[in-house]
Amino acid sequence: MRFPTWAALPLLFMSACATPSGPRVSGSAVAASTLLPWSGQIALREQWLEQRHGLVLDMMRRHGVGMWIIHNEEFHDDPLTEHVAPPRPYAGNRDIFVFVDAGAEGLKRVALTGYHDVALERFFELPGERAPREVLQELDARYAPKTIALGIGGKRGVTRSLTRDGYAFLVEALGEKAEARFVSAAPLIEEYLDTRLPGEWETYRGLVALTESVVAEALSSAVVTPGKTTVGEVRRWLYDRLWSLGVRTWFQPDLRVQRRDGVATTSRGFLATATEDVVIQRGDLVHVDFGITYMGLNTDWQKMAYVLRDGETDAPAGLKRALDNTRALQDVLMLQASRPGRSVADVYDETMAAMKERGIEAMVYSHPLGAQGHALGASIDFRSAARKEEPKRLREGSYIAIELNTATPVPEWGGQKVFVMEEDPAYLTKDGWKFFVPRQDAFFLIR
Repeated sequence: MRFPTWAALPLLFMSACATPSGPRVSGSAVAASTLLPWSGQIALREQWLEQRHGLVLDMMRRHGVGMWIIHNEEFHDDPLTEHVAPPRPYAGNRDIFVFVDAGAEGLKRVALTGYHDVALERFFELPGERAPREVLQELDARYAPKTIALGIGGKRGVTRSLTRDGYAFLVEALGEKAEARFVSAAPLIEEYLDTRLPGEWETYRGLVALTESVVAEALSSAVVTPGKTTVGEVRRWLYDRLWSLGVRTWFQPDLRVQRRDGVATTSRGFLATATEDVVIQRGDLVHVDFGITYMGLNTDWQKMAYVLRDGETDAPAGLKRALDNTRALQDVLMLQASRPGRSVADVYDETMAAMKERGIEAMVYSHPLGAQGHALGASIDFRSAARKEEPKRLREGSYIAIELNTATPVPEWGGQKVFVMEEDPAYLTKDGWKFFVPRQDAFFLIR
């Protein structure tokens, strides 16, 4: 897969600049005007959609799917709709998008919508005022698909999104004989959503740079005044920054605060998030978990900041060694263990064995990125490593959140164990995972 250069990014983002209070960040003064307007976003996403539709027939045949139906409901959008149809509002009570393997005719695409939209004409046949039941029956009779794939039976929301009433409608429209051919579209959906287009790469790298910019500003003296600023105030600043940029997030920003002699509480096996009333103090190690949604794509990003004590110019050596341990974990996972085609179980086992040999306490919980923040595809994760299902294999060109942590005793904190949690979007090449922007080599410093 060939990736474009960084040079095209001025179309989307301001050129890189530096902040005075920490490591290099890209575009720390990014303004809303540097992002594409909504009309521009729609135009570019529709270019991508044409390319995506060009991949559908081969995917359907690989998964033994004769007909694929996506059923969208007003006020209850199917999460697939914006990825299989032009990314516009659909408010027609029932809007149905059908892909049919028409044999020698190729891929047949039909949209049955409550309202006519000229944008759909570029991508689908529109049967006008004909009843959806009539059209569905005609397609089934003409092409006799051996399987009809629906959003049912999957393990994730986007692969089991068909409602009970939507299912009943399709049974009524196609008949009980057709129902016997209904199958889960989950494998097809996963490949469709986990396949990244070369043209998306520049936009996504810019989105990662924007995420870095916003986080670097949030974890700086521009936002945090030690002894005064609370976790809740930083969180609200992040929300307001997103609003000013005209982008969204897919989860609420979370912050964690570690301090010397503090009690580390856990939640589901991880260091627990801080409550909004926690005041950020000098000497604290602050962590943020944050992501941005834009152009149908999502980032997921975790970074750490140290709040300098009076007289300090840098973080203590013990904390920096803790960060080095996490970087060592990243290196093994990304460059030593990961290659296209490898089983995620093998990647995980090799990574953890290397950490054990080095005496580093580590956790790995990396997951795919792209159309969702917690996307479909191959996860390198301690939880999936324990499951009995067949391990997935890494696919070249996939995007992932390299999410992990190490726990290191810090002498300056009396031997207290400190967690350094990092998360960086990356893409898979034949030589392993590569970051979209450089990783965090030093803590952000809050003065």
